This record gives sequence, C-alpha cells and structure tokens, in this order.
Amino acid sequence: MSYVLIIGANSDIAKACAREYAKNGYDLYLALRDKDRLNDFKQDIEVRTKRAVKLLELDILDFNSHQGFYNSLDEKPLGVISAVGYLGKHKEAQKSLKETRKIIDTNYTGVVSILNIIANDFEKRRSGFIVGISSVAGDRGRKSNYIYGSAKAALSAYLSGLRNRLYESQVQVLTVKPGFVATKMTEGMDLPQRLTAQPDEVARDILKAQQSGKDIVYTKWIWRYIMLIIKAIPEWQFKKMSI
Repeated sequence: MSYVLIIGANSDIAKACAREYAKNGYDLYLALRDKDRLNDFKQDIEVRTKRAVKLLELDILDFNSHQGFYNSLDEKPLGVISAVGYLGKHKEAQKSLKETRKIIDTNYTGVVSILNIIANDFEKRRSGFIVGISSVAGDRGRKSNYIYGSAKAALSAYLSGLRNRLYESQVQVLTVKPGFVATKMTEGMDLPQRLTAQPDEVARDILKAQQSGKDIVYTKWIWRYIMLIIKAIPEWQFKKMSI
C-alpha cells in the first residue's frame, strides 16, 4: 500500500486533497482531533475509489503526543499533507494572549512539531514528500490579520529551510500558498468571486505541483502576481492603506 498522511483532515481543503489523492491511486491516513467526524466521508471515498482509508486521532496542540502518534503507524506514509489551519478572531487576539497563542500554535508550532518528526524519518529513508499549506497572508503583514499572517509567514520560512535541508535526501517539500478559498473558515466573508478558488481546485493544484516536483505553488495562480505587487508597495505607503 502507498499511504499519504493528511493532517487536519476535517478541513475542506484536506477533504478535497483526500478525494484527489485517492482518485489517483493512493491510500489514506486521515488525522484529526475527532476521527468519528469523518466516518461517512471515509466510507464514501472507499466505495468510490476502492482505496484503503484509515482514520486517526491527532491533536495538533498536544505536542507531547506527536512522536507516539507517528510511531503508532504500522506503515509509514510515503508523503504527508499538512492542511491544519485556524484563522482565529483577530480582534480578540489583539487583547488576548490565549487567542494569540491558539492562532500561532495551531498554524505554526503544532505543525512544526509533527513535521519535524516526519522529516527525520523521511531523511533517514531518503524518500518522501511533505506538503505544507501556508497562505498568501504570510507574504506581507496586514492590519486585518497580522497575527494569523505572521504564523503563516513563519510556516513558509520553516518549509523553505526544511526544503533546503532535505534536498540532498531527495525529499520534496512543497509550500502551498492559497489566496481566497471558499471554505467553512471563510464562510460569511464577502470574497471576490474571480479571485476565490474552490477546495477541489486547490487540491488539483496541490497534486499537480507535488507530482511535478515544484517548491512553491500559489492557488489560484494569479495570487503569485497579486502578492508581488503587494510586496512591492513601499512601507511608507503601505501603512496608510487598508487592504
């Protein structure tokens, strides 16, 4: 069997990735805090694709459990996709260290904790792929979500360094930078339709980029150019803007 481990498997992007990878011949480990939430989803994928799907419990904030979680896998995965994400409540986080830590630990510290463990195994095996879903929010801090953005910026920097480290071991590290995506996390937001991707579209972009050995992928593709423009705005001007 050829298992792909998807962490944060209850997110809309994670589910889309699960469908896409199963459809393309991969078996799945789906890891999330409450595995019973995906019983119906697991059965649906198994019926449609005839691939093996195993549900696993993983709390990304329980750092001490991560090594034991990975050790418990009977068959180690050939790749991992981290789809962990928590937008959080930015206004609350500006006043509450508890909310700030939840945003940072969910989007960065917890992901680093589990990926360090997996990276060490892949490095020894000299094979595997690691996909980390970051965000265009990490490309430049904005007043509306700079705590979330800072966590995603840290994740992007981590993945860049990990890619540099693992290159000689023939382990691929792919950084995914979605822009607007129509998911539960963005429900209720007034998103521009032409710049907003659907989860299935993001999943197809991830599979294509991973299979072709890319290092970074923006999805939708136009976000690469949008962020080039945003990053080029001088700081003296940028601080006056509301974008």
